[in-house]
Amino acid sequence: MGEWVNEIFCNNYPITYLLIYPIPIYLITQLPNQRSPTTSNHQAFSLIYPICLLIVQFLVYISGQITRIKYGLFAGRFYSMEFTVSQIASLLGGTVHGDDTLKINQLAKIEEGKEGCISFLSNPKYESHLYTTEASAVIVNRDFQPKQEVSPALIFVDNSYSAFSRLLEEVERFLRPRKSGVEQPSFIASTATVGEDSYRGAFSYIGENCRIGRNVKIYPHAYIADNVTIGENTVIHSGVKIYENTVIGQNCVLHANAVIGSDGFGFAPQPDGSYRTIPQLGNVVLEDDVSIGANTTIDCATMGSTIIRQGVKLDNLIQIAHNVEIGRNTVIAAQSGVSGSTKIGENCVIAGQVGIVGHISIANGTKVGAQSGIGKSIKEEGTSVKGSPATDLQENLRSLAVFRKLPQLDKRLTEIESKLNNQRTGERLSPNGQPK
Repeated sequence: MGEWVNEIFCNNYPITYLLIYPIPIYLITQLPNQRSPTTSNHQAFSLIYPICLLIVQFLVYISGQITRIKYGLFAGRFYSMEFTVSQIASLLGGTVHGDDTLKINQLAKIEEGKEGCISFLSNPKYESHLYTTEASAVIVNRDFQPKQEVSPALIFVDNSYSAFSRLLEEVERFLRPRKSGVEQPSFIASTATVGEDSYRGAFSYIGENCRIGRNVKIYPHAYIADNVTIGENTVIHSGVKIYENTVIGQNCVLHANAVIGSDGFGFAPQPDGSYRTIPQLGNVVLEDDVSIGANTTIDCATMGSTIIRQGVKLDNLIQIAHNVEIGRNTVIAAQSGVSGSTKIGENCVIAGQVGIVGHISIANGTKVGAQSGIGKSIKEEGTSVKGSPATDLQENLRSLAVFRKLPQLDKRLTEIESKLNNQRTGERLSPNGQPK
């Protein structure tokens, strides 16, 4: 009811007045005994019309609130629900210092917090905001010790960043309704199977012999080719293209327009200078809990599999070439590229715009700075590198420090050369200024 009432009264003003205007006239004509003989119709109208208008405006307000609650339009709020600090601390496994009865209904950055908001502090650079924020509660690490008195209630947890992420997950469950069922038009092959509680959006396509697990969400315009396997609770966002024989594990997320399983860049040079396409007969395997960013491409293997191990997180606009293997829990930021047959270890952190050549290995725990170029294998675990070509991080920083001084060094070198030249010229002259 809220939607159509809101549509009529809020978005169609002519209809609103056509519906409102007859009300006072009707009341005037039907209640002649309720007014004194000296009260004119105009006076009665003037008295009754504002009352009727207020009633209708109240109905409009109520209908708007109904619509907002249904569609979660309280920006940043847990719908219209409230939780106490104590309830949130219990959810996060934290302990409270301060008033645990305060009501929380909104998330906010610590520097933007207002009454009713909850925020978090994990980066020491933002500690100063803790002492000025108006937020009602702030999540902090257990070992945090404030340097001065704070007004918000503090929730102490093992890891404030992870705890706030957990809270965001819980809020997301309220804000994003679970989709299920099938929207039409959509296509699914007769030989494909889909698990319970799944969702298939309009214009989605599922090919022959596909196996789609329980609670998989396939959004509109997604394409899933033949012989694809997708595990439970995986989300395939709009426009994703999954080529044949791809295997995707449980709890994965593929964001809009990601392409999984396209041909690798394989071409054989010919004597006449042309290139012959090398068939790419392998597939792509995404293990459990993998996240693939928007417009990221993962090529299928020439033979065998391109493998993205459990827990890997790939940002937007990343290119993963054929036969690459990325180890567990490695993260790669946007606009990076990994060339064919390279093996990246576990728990690596690769920043944005990094280029990695093919047929090399990168050890576990490697950290690569932004815009680096990796041209050879990194064999020592836990190494940090930066630059192009990439070198040890500390060595690179020292080199940058020298590079920044190059103009000064050049000036000093020019002065020294000038003095040396003058000295040599003076040595070649006699006391009277004539050459010796």
